[in-house]
Amino acid sequence: MKYTGKYFLLAGLFLAVAGLPLWAQVSYFAPGGLAASPSPNPDTGDSVLTIKKRVDEVNVLFIATDKHGKFVRNLDQKDFAILDDHKPPQSIVNFRREIDLPIELGLLIDTSGSVRGRFDFEQDAAVSFLRSTVRPNFDKAFVVGFNGQSQMMQTFTDNATLLSAAVHRMHDGGGTALYDAIYRACHDNLIKDHEDHPSRRAIVVVSDGEDNQSEFSESQAIEMAQRAEVIIYAISTDDSGLILRGDKVLQRIADATGGRAFFPFKMKDIKNSFSAIEDELRSQYIVSYHPADFEADGRFRPIEITALKKNLQVRSRRGYYAPRQ
Repeated sequence: MKYTGKYFLLAGLFLAVAGLPLWAQVSYFAPGGLAASPSPNPDTGDSVLTIKKRVDEVNVLFIATDKHGKFVRNLDQKDFAILDDHKPPQSIVNFRREIDLPIELGLLIDTSGSVRGRFDFEQDAAVSFLRSTVRPNFDKAFVVGFNGQSQMMQTFTDNATLLSAAVHRMHDGGGTALYDAIYRACHDNLIKDHEDHPSRRAIVVVSDGEDNQSEFSESQAIEMAQRAEVIIYAISTDDSGLILRGDKVLQRIADATGGRAFFPFKMKDIKNSFSAIEDELRSQYIVSYHPADFEADGRFRPIEITALKKNLQVRSRRGYYAPRQ
């Protein structure tokens, strides 16, 4: 009888598990992630049922500055208010200064004919920036030159010599497909289905912003950057001293992704712009939280982070796209 009892107990457990598929095969998502699905068993041809915990944790990098634009690096969670989709988060998981996460960086340099005037100096400034920003065995960067087409000059590496050589191999001339360069850099190199090791993802664009050959639109380029959770910094190559149409484009792209646009007038200001970007990458905060009323519905969820202390400004990405179930 004791064996019969064990048999019924095992049968009951089997029937209980059999009732799980409607729950266990539901696709669970993380922001920026893909659906989890049953994987085939190579021996039997059946699907192996994998039960995964739902993860709806959002990570947001941001910076805080005072009224003079100086970075403020000694703030705590209590100094900020956070809204996700116009609601306070369900819970804050983590809050800290973030200077130790690896950086995944894309450098996109406009090589079109319109940037010819300061091209050599911009190359030298970019090389100096890469050498001081990319830490060996920790960070990594890739280099793209673009005019009417994008050309990958150097894939991801932490080798400063290879990155420098890639920048100096560029030659100016041709039209400008800025939006295509941003879209493809994010889509092909920076968007993540999942992350085993968290990192900070950023793009530095050196361009006049005057796009005339892209297949993708400005809004599509921004959306892809937001989906890839990439911060975009822009350095304008326009030296007219005026705010032109391309400068406004660069400003909109930077604002939408939580980055910053620079408009250097003198050549020495180009190097200062790169230095400011490097400094900002070492001055960030990160907050991780579970949003309230999260739905995997694929829509854009706005984020708003404000400082509770007077005369402080916060800059972060404007939101993210929830994955679609």
